[in-house]
Amino acid sequence: MGSIINHHTSADVYYMSLAISEAKKGCFTTRPNPNVGCVIVKNNLIIGRGFHPKAGLPHAEVYALKDAQDQGHDVTGATVYVTLEPCSHVGRTPPCADALIKSGIARVVIACMDANLLVCGNGVKKLVDAGIDVSVGVCQEEAYALNVGFLTAMKRGRPYVRLKMAMSLDGRIAMQGGESQWITGDDAREDVQRLRARSGAIITGSGTVIADNPSLNVRSATLGLDLSSFSQPRIVIVDRRNRLGRGDYKVLQREDTLIWRKDLHELLRWLHHDQCYDVLIEAGGRLAGAFIEEDLVDELVIYQAPCVLGVKTHAAFEMCLTQLSEQKRFRLVSHERLGMDLKLVLVRS
Repeated sequence: MGSIINHHTSADVYYMSLAISEAKKGCFTTRPNPNVGCVIVKNNLIIGRGFHPKAGLPHAEVYALKDAQDQGHDVTGATVYVTLEPCSHVGRTPPCADALIKSGIARVVIACMDANLLVCGNGVKKLVDAGIDVSVGVCQEEAYALNVGFLTAMKRGRPYVRLKMAMSLDGRIAMQGGESQWITGDDAREDVQRLRARSGAIITGSGTVIADNPSLNVRSATLGLDLSSFSQPRIVIVDRRNRLGRGDYKVLQREDTLIWRKDLHELLRWLHHDQCYDVLIEAGGRLAGAFIEEDLVDELVIYQAPCVLGVKTHAAFEMCLTQLSEQKRFRLVSHERLGMDLKLVLVRS
């Protein structure tokens, strides 16, 4: 019988940080599966590395074990560092916990527990019952951030919702006539490509489609993706006022585009059922305000340009709050400069 070890060393933090770096290699390609990385260490030497590249392919632990084998290393007695609890159930691939047990490793260090009810705690139990020591929680915050959408969806039954908005210093997003391209610069727009690439679905409004005719696709050559085979995020157009006709809009050329005319809560439940765990909202002030007003936004990503557009323009968030006590508060978690623009990331307080 193994044991659960509550303490960890600086070496554990170092090797787990390398496993997190491995996991990031699949950040645009694994959905709806989580991003997972694995590093195998024996006698203070890294003997195997791996990451999960795509749903349906082997998991990170299997790739790391194979890497060690291909290099002629014996993993018996080694320590495995993995960013998410090894799976214990049969899905599209065999259980990773079984592969680790069979390999003869002595210890498993886990960054983050899996919130999936098919896995949560079961992988750890199986390892401990097989005589393997387990440590949990090493670099947990960093590992959780890698899979906040997947883990949120498993816990709450709805996707993690990011709302992206490009705006001026005075919180305006378009001129009175609808002109909005471009408030922010090239670096900010390139960063949006990364947001899209990690999203299972992009939600926009019919007003945005009519005014801008956007593609809302991932097309950047700098992401290292094979765009010919990349699975583009699903497009959802909220059109509760039946404004869209048969116009020649780019997003309507895609067969999987969904036009939604029902409740926003129901939309998120539907997307969860469709295994869209990370959702990005790219919309105008009316729809953005509706999501915030109904407390459906988990994260705000604001790209703020160093300009002022004035009052005769469209506001970023159209909401009807009447008292200060009704304000929707967010907590700033990061900020960075992108060219001449400022990127702010905020989460719900």
